[in-house]
Amino acid sequence: MNTNRQNCLIVLSSAKEGNSCQSFIQCFSLLNTTFNVQIATPSGRTPEFIKTDEQSRKWLNEFKHKSFSEPISLSSVDPHRYSCLVIPHSPGAVIDLVADSDLSYVLRHFVKEQKVICAIGMGVVALFPAYDEGNVWSFRRFTLTAISVFELARNPDFASLPIIPEDVIKDRGALYSSTNPDHLDEVHVVVDRHLITGQNEQSTLTAVQNLMIQCNQKQNKSLRER
Repeated sequence: MNTNRQNCLIVLSSAKEGNSCQSFIQCFSLLNTTFNVQIATPSGRTPEFIKTDEQSRKWLNEFKHKSFSEPISLSSVDPHRYSCLVIPHSPGAVIDLVADSDLSYVLRHFVKEQKVICAIGMGVVALFPAYDEGNVWSFRRFTLTAISVFELARNPDFASLPIIPEDVIKDRGALYSSTNPDHLDEVHVVVDRHLITGQNEQSTLTAVQNLMIQCNQKQNKSLRER
């Protein structure tokens, strides 16, 4: 592990509904140029990836032979070790991350310490377990985005989705932002303090680039203050 780099935690779903292959590859490839990247899943289970093609399958096969491809369990994560947290577009998040108590602990630390958090598409659902004392959502006063109802409605199993991210965000007292319904799949990223959210899979690169800029600014500020 390069000790000169900051540490970044990528949280993935291990549910069969999976994680977006494209979103994960873009996240990891970009972050790995600057950070020591660690992957974590519930119970350390192997993550599933969806929407793969020949090129992405080849990338994943090569990736699986690397030591850093083995996820650790969310229960073993020490949040003090990481300067940023990234959750790619993960349809499976509505199954296993949405109420994960270990992830809740990690998120609360990041919010308290104002460390940079980036969540994309359905990965925004992974922010839902974080509650402050008094049982209020930690992000209730933020503006954020997530995959929209209009984008989700194209999914054949839309009617059986356990939650709609847009509705939950509004119900919990946060402000929801999205693109015009006539322009689905456009890149849309919202930055509110240390929270960066991307509306959809297409927003992955822009969201992660914003995270990298924030982390670099924080690191430079810390070095100047020493």
